[in-house]
Amino acid sequence: MASALTVLRRLYLSIYNWIVFIGWSQVLFLALKTLKESGHEHVYNAVEKPLLLAQSAAVLEILHGLTGLVRSPVSSTLPQIGSRLYLTWGILWSFPDIRTHVLVTSLVISWAITEIIRYSFFGMKEAFGFAPSWHLWLRYSTFLVLYPTGISSEVGLIYFALPYIKASEMYCIRMPNKWNFSFDYFYAAIIALGIYVPGSPHLYRYMLGQRKRALSKSKKE
Repeated sequence: MASALTVLRRLYLSIYNWIVFIGWSQVLFLALKTLKESGHEHVYNAVEKPLLLAQSAAVLEILHGLTGLVRSPVSSTLPQIGSRLYLTWGILWSFPDIRTHVLVTSLVISWAITEIIRYSFFGMKEAFGFAPSWHLWLRYSTFLVLYPTGISSEVGLIYFALPYIKASEMYCIRMPNKWNFSFDYFYAAIIALGIYVPGSPHLYRYMLGQRKRALSKSKKE
């Protein structure tokens, strides 16, 4: 019974990882193709559908951690996925005026390369029980460059979206109302920016620790 559950677990995770890998591969292909042919202003429109699907699929990774399907701690998975979903839906999807900014291109490309490597790495491990050493190195090394470019793009896009957020008053709740509650999305965005200040270095140090453990373990093997 236990072995059957293990097989089902590995089959599910393998299918999940390869499907999301295909989604991010499509995002990268469309982003690069559009950047070359039409310019950065049109990148978001080209990648919107696969980007929304691929990024939203990451919600399942929180469930994977909560149910014990994977060993990744939810405490590190949740803020990473939460910030990505906030940028994807709460900024880019919600405020079309920001979509033509050049930082959208750097964001999408940074995310896509990172996720193509990550999902193919875990897809290999679940499907075949191993991943090549070069794949392991890519998995735990490319973030050294792609994390700073991705985070810088995220912070920049939130900042440049602030005027549109304030002018639109989207997602704001004004008083009086029957709940006796108010909410201002503009100030929530400012708080989100503030969280990036301590959060980004902490997450970067966490990934450096992961890299050291993973690469030192591979050398021993």
